[in-house]
Amino acid sequence: MELKVLSRTDRELRLEVIGESHTLLNLLQKELMADPEVEVGGYDIVHPLERPIRAIFYVRTRGGKKPEQALFEAVERARTMNKEFAEELEAALSAYKEKSSDEA
Repeated sequence: MELKVLSRTDRELRLEVIGESHTLLNLLQKELMADPEVEVGGYDIVHPLERPIRAIFYVRTRGGKKPEQALFEAVERARTMNKEFAEELEAALSAYKEKSSDEA
């Protein structure tokens, strides 16, 4: 992944994201929009057939925090969610393994 800052003000940040697709960008967009200080958060894929994939990611806040702060916080929430998911997956797999061995 490669990131380039296209523009930045106190309330807006525009990044070019190279090499990432909807998978990561949609997650970040959803986490950004969970923040009441974020007015707009989203992305546009430049062209779906272009390789590597290029997207323009943008954040605009209401002014209570800087857009990069909102983005860092969204990344941290996504990390926490992924960690929780991994822990739940491990527990579910362990429970399944135990149940399978008990039935055998």
